[in-house]
Amino acid sequence: MLTATRPADARRRSRHGRAAPRGQSWLAAAMLSPTLIVLALVVFYPLVSAMRESFYASGQTLDADGFVVEGEQFAGAANYAGVVGARFLNAAFNTTLFTVVTVALEVVLGVAMALVMQRAFRGRALLRASILVPWAVPTAVSGLMWKWIFQADGVANALLGTDILWTADGAWAKLAVVVADTWKTAPFVGLLVLAGLQIIPGEVYEAARVDGATPRQQFWRITLPLVKPALLVAVLFRLMDALRVFDLPYVLIGPRKESVETLSGLIWDEATRVHYGPASAYGTALFVYIALIAFVFVKLLGADLLSDVRARRKEAGDDA
Repeated sequence: MLTATRPADARRRSRHGRAAPRGQSWLAAAMLSPTLIVLALVVFYPLVSAMRESFYASGQTLDADGFVVEGEQFAGAANYAGVVGARFLNAAFNTTLFTVVTVALEVVLGVAMALVMQRAFRGRALLRASILVPWAVPTAVSGLMWKWIFQADGVANALLGTDILWTADGAWAKLAVVVADTWKTAPFVGLLVLAGLQIIPGEVYEAARVDGATPRQQFWRITLPLVKPALLVAVLFRLMDALRVFDLPYVLIGPRKESVETLSGLIWDEATRVHYGPASAYGTALFVYIALIAFVFVKLLGADLLSDVRARRKEAGDDA
């Protein structure tokens, strides 16, 4: 028969490429529908409402005849004029600087933590638990703790022998926020990297040692390439989380501080003053900014991962 003379790889492609039965498609749609409904209610509807609100202005205004008009009035793109304002640009700069510095430090420290936690030694379980404690502490509690440390008469000045005003507005406030966030979230990166290290076969390192590879060569040529997928996932999560940071600068330094005001802090401040139109416009701009960063990140780095996965699957199919 014709099917008996087809090559094995052709039969495998036909078997894997066959469309699912209609009953299975309906079952999959029914099982996914609750999740899609929840996402529509808690994600898509608020997003669409915020975008709509960004084109309206609320409060009392004067019409062409000089009469007071209350309620929402269509403002067009007027609310987006603040996107090019000094305060928004300052908040965008603070957010970007905070993201770049903290994510870079957390990646370095997280990889170091993962390498330490992977080693077999007495008390490893206790060390892993202690490293993960900062990640388990709520951000508000962490901010209050570091605010006590960075007080004028706090632990930081006592150890350094200085009188730095860490929680005042200025460059020292930026440094205080970076230190506090790095302390809290570096263990998260370390945890994801540790998960990637656990799946690397030990035989790979044994073969490298037999070939005379040094520990540094093993790290750069074996550990880092094989742990790359987990590391990229951790970096992507941290990028999106850092770009919308709000609670830590608010608790540690305070609101409306020019040196540490982030985009989320600016949005919160506008909303609390009942400026819902500008707040929605800033929120939409932040959403576009985060989506663009995530898209570029996945497009530049995720493509390599997908090509590697496809290559491995192809090799596995050829071997079979």
